[in-house]
Amino acid sequence: MKHIAFGRAGFEVSALGLGCMGMSENYGPSSDVENVAVLGRALELGINFLDTADSYGPHRNEELIGRFLSGRRAQIVVATKFGFVRSADPAAPTIDNSPAYIRSACEASLRRLNIDTIDLYYVHRVDPKRPIEETVGTLADLKREGKIRAIGLSEVSANTLRRAAAVHPIAAVQSEYSLWLRDAELEVLPACRELGVCFVAFAPLGRGFLTGAVKDAAGLAPDDYRRQLPRFQGEAAAHNARLVAQLEQIARRQGCTPAQLAIAWLIAQGPGVVPIPGTRSLKRLEENALGADIVLDAAARAAIDAIFPRGAAAGERYDADSMKLVNG
Repeated sequence: MKHIAFGRAGFEVSALGLGCMGMSENYGPSSDVENVAVLGRALELGINFLDTADSYGPHRNEELIGRFLSGRRAQIVVATKFGFVRSADPAAPTIDNSPAYIRSACEASLRRLNIDTIDLYYVHRVDPKRPIEETVGTLADLKREGKIRAIGLSEVSANTLRRAAAVHPIAAVQSEYSLWLRDAELEVLPACRELGVCFVAFAPLGRGFLTGAVKDAAGLAPDDYRRQLPRFQGEAAAHNARLVAQLEQIARRQGCTPAQLAIAWLIAQGPGVVPIPGTRSLKRLEENALGADIVLDAAARAAIDAIFPRGAAAGERYDADSMKLVNG
């Protein structure tokens, strides 16, 4: 597994990371025995970049990663996030970026992860009640105190990124980016390149849709988060499945799977684009890891772009309430 310099953060990460959210929620029940096996195999494959958040579970995901880190801390780059406050109704979180909350959230994450320093600490969502300059100022203080090594932002606009970077260098922006969601290419990705910021692409496989294994919401578990996403519903899902069928044809010609093709395409958008597909399956993990080694020629990239130009997919990526939390 190739490793790359992570922006200006001063450390390196694997070209492919591992998103850990699904190990604790949103995609049906999971086994921590299997989750730990996946985490261990990821490390064997050279994947050293783990992505979690205090809201995943809530809290259980950080606790899982904390147990896994025991005896392995020096080998792993840990990214976590703050900002979502999960209440008695976990489906209706609030956002808090106040200095007091950031500090308390950071200390709590350090305890759950059982580490002294968080490698990459993200603002999970920007609090509209707080100027981003204040938020980044608090994070800069935490960095000076040795609590965190680098600052990240999630789901932000190019303007917010530039305002944040004027206060302190930003190591990474995390947002959804894949063949079926290319909005980042308009403004955010160019701003990242301008500022030397890595772009961490979550849901790089369209939450499983781009693998060809998921055609719509019908076959998902009753409590699967994807059941509420417009892209998995009705005619939108049927339209998107037709696109994936074309992707499968290209993958067959390339001698790889659609998932590997989607990962290779994202890495080819670099430098500095790091996909973090999530999985709880050893088979899927190993499949995804091989995608990082595929080099696409110009003809293959053109064929993929012809199927998935910007805006090709049907349906919003989130429901209406979740879309309101994205910093446009």
